[in-house]
Amino acid sequence: MINVSIVNYYNTLPFRWALKNNSLAASFHLQEDMPSICAQKLKFKQVDLALVPVALLPELDTYQIESAYCIGAVGKVDSVKLYANVDLPNITSIVLDYQSKSSVTLTRLLAKEFWHIAPSFVAAKPGFEKEVQGSAAAVIIGDRAFEWNGVYQYEWDLSEQWQLFTGLPFVFAAWVSNGSVLPTPFMESFNKSLQHGVQHIKQAINEMPKPHQTRMNAEDYLTQKISYTLDDEKRKGMQLFLEKIKKLPAFVMG
Repeated sequence: MINVSIVNYYNTLPFRWALKNNSLAASFHLQEDMPSICAQKLKFKQVDLALVPVALLPELDTYQIESAYCIGAVGKVDSVKLYANVDLPNITSIVLDYQSKSSVTLTRLLAKEFWHIAPSFVAAKPGFEKEVQGSAAAVIIGDRAFEWNGVYQYEWDLSEQWQLFTGLPFVFAAWVSNGSVLPTPFMESFNKSLQHGVQHIKQAINEMPKPHQTRMNAEDYLTQKISYTLDDEKRKGMQLFLEKIKKLPAFVMG
């Protein structure tokens, strides 16, 4: 049995819908996890294939990108944002969402290289979304972000900021194996399923559970904001991100 870990955010709905209806579904076990857990399971070989935050790739002993599909964005993504009640130069601390290292690392990189600010970084605790006050800011990601769009005076879409400064799209997560050789028939079927899901997003929306977030326009989000193809431009963006994070100083949480 092949074990697969997939991010349980709404942005993976086309993948999850297609994989659950895959003709080879009985040959693999699909586990739904938050992004950081997907990477942890792959690192400790609890799964064979996972949708892994790109920032965690350097922490894997060995890895292989197994698919031409990903979770990416060309410009605004709407679900990975920095929120504050003060403008960027006046931010003194940023609370970091604990669920995805890609977003956390992207925030640190933008702060250092592009925004030119030096806030302290604070580990998020449950309920942190409601505690952004004064000169503090917070990164909120995933489905929860939609509930906070428009609540604070300022918000910055991190994917849009990355493209603004680099001219490249951003890849949040890619399908990765831990170096073990996966059966060719399985991978062919797996990738065909991902393709099928991306090509039938409206059907997936209609057949899968709806998100609880009332501010989310599901069809707009999945067809206009999330970009699923790992094309050459996204690979360039991913490589640049991996190169830049090598130069980031050791992460000290305030």
